[in-house]
Amino acid sequence: MKNKNVSMAVIRRLPKYYRYLSELLENDIKRISSKELSKLTDFTASQIRQDLNNFGGFGQQGYGYNVEDLQRELGKILGLDKTYRAVLIGAGNLGQAIANYRGFSDSGFEILGIFDKNPKVTGKKLRDVEVKAMEDMGDFIKENDIEIGIICTPKEGSQEIADTLVESGVTGIWNFAPADLKVPENITVEDVHLNESLFTLSYLLKEKK
Repeated sequence: MKNKNVSMAVIRRLPKYYRYLSELLENDIKRISSKELSKLTDFTASQIRQDLNNFGGFGQQGYGYNVEDLQRELGKILGLDKTYRAVLIGAGNLGQAIANYRGFSDSGFEILGIFDKNPKVTGKKLRDVEVKAMEDMGDFIKENDIEIGIICTPKEGSQEIADTLVESGVTGIWNFAPADLKVPENITVEDVHLNESLFTLSYLLKEKK
């Protein structure tokens, strides 16, 4: 990486580049210019070049980018060249949807354990993973070297769940609960607040009218 002080705005654009490059590979497209990539992503060609230059020189003047090479390098930058071991907490509708999504395992994210406080749910299987009781979560995380906790529960109890995840050795939390979790500085949290995203859509629709 050329510059370790990369802005979060740049980092949040990388997954979109990676997704479009993956689609280009699926369509057997070998190379692409920043101008052509601009049309796909809706970012300017200049912005794309600046973003990628944060991590090294990937393109060649007069040739553009080798799609396979660039996709592979972006995968490394995003950490997708390794496997992550995860647990999911909350086997309701949202938890089930996430557990059943094949894209996670294809990208190296393996959900090894699922936990729920509802005794009517425990014992059932989601994609061959048995739902276990909440009290078993801490030991499971320690025994299986879990790195990521995925919280798909209501707000109530989400902080307690986060505390247990941290105490058990998890270093990353993907949080779908509508709560701002308090964790130590060495723990990475990515919040996905669905209502906030929906409210943003509502605002944009209102402004268009």
